Amino acid sequence: MFASLLLLGLLIFFLIFLLKPQRPKNFPPGPPTLPVLGNLLHLSTDNLLNDFERLRKSYGDVFSVFIGPQPAVVINGLKAMKEALVIKGMDFAGRPQDMFVNHVTQDIGIVLENYGPVWREHRRFALMTLRNFGLGKKSMEERIHEEIQHTIKTLENSIGTTLSPQVMFHNAASNIVCQLLYGKRFEYDDEMIKVIVKCFTDNAKIANGPWAMMYDSLPMVRNLPLPFRNAFKNYEVSARDRRGAGGKDRVSFEDRNNMPYMQAVIHEIQRIANVAPLSVFHATIKDTELMGYSIPKGTMVIQNMRTVLMEEGQWKFPHEFNPENFLNDKGEFVKPEAFIPFSAGPRVCLGEGLARMELFLTMVTLLRKFKFIWPEDAGEPDFTPIFGITLTPKPYRMKIQLRSNQ
Repeated sequence: MFASLLLLGLLIFFLIFLLKPQRPKNFPPGPPTLPVLGNLLHLSTDNLLNDFERLRKSYGDVFSVFIGPQPAVVINGLKAMKEALVIKGMDFAGRPQDMFVNHVTQDIGIVLENYGPVWREHRRFALMTLRNFGLGKKSMEERIHEEIQHTIKTLENSIGTTLSPQVMFHNAASNIVCQLLYGKRFEYDDEMIKVIVKCFTDNAKIANGPWAMMYDSLPMVRNLPLPFRNAFKNYEVSARDRRGAGGKDRVSFEDRNNMPYMQAVIHEIQRIANVAPLSVFHATIKDTELMGYSIPKGTMVIQNMRTVLMEEGQWKFPHEFNPENFLNDKGEFVKPEAFIPFSAGPRVCLGEGLARMELFLTMVTLLRKFKFIWPEDAGEPDFTPIFGITLTPKPYRMKIQLRSNQ
């Protein structure tokens, strides 16, 4: 009887040992793992950024976690980020495959395409097409200004009341892309654009949350009717609907070169907002090294962007909103090396040029015409963000006033 119990105990111990993820030799350190779950219990359900900051203090700028049985390396700070994304950019240019986001999007599109000939051809085609559509040219400015006029009308109609602006700005940005892709825009009260924006917003919350982690780490639950199935419905619905300054009347993108403080304000907003906090996950395409650690081929790599955008020593005022972070002693606009909200290296964001043009033209045009006021009865603003693929503010309302020179 004792021998049977001993044998059973050894068998259970052996199975647990087999199921417990093991870090390879010279792999970045990290918290102890559990069988099957890996480090999932070390990661909270609402905000991975706080968990990563805690683990960074214990294990350094390059550490590892196991999302179930799958290892992932988290990189923090400019030095590690620069080595991975720029110096060894090709080694880290892959994308993780067989994951929640890949399955939801059916592997369609260039952002999640793994590095290789197909990705290079798609990226070359996308850049050529964007240039043909006017990216960086006056024609693109025209399209953006056309959409801004619709935003102005919505704001003018809201003078004297309070407005929740998030959906309106989602619609404006979406319409610029729709003009490029489909040659048409949607009115802000159009039911189709409302559905598309809501689907994308909901999926952004799901994709970096606990249900997506469960999907990635436990393949046996993927067909169960759990909340991550909503993302597939949202994507199908949105895909179906997508098918079906000074003295001049109008600002030009070239004016940015004469508006250093405005440039600084926009870039500081991007730095503090940290809209894509973990960027898009990378993967190594071959065995490589990072900061002295060995990283095997196929390892998921997660960029903790906050650790660069708020890194001590890289910014004059790393933990507060201050446009002086982007101005030199002469008041000229400068962009520090640590400003990489669009990532860097071979997989730098394809839409960076369009996004920068949209931000400048929209902000300058609207701020010249309107004052945006926090309502007196709204209490103190809550800056705690909603975590997902993107960081978004909690719902809020604001008041609109015409400037006196209008």
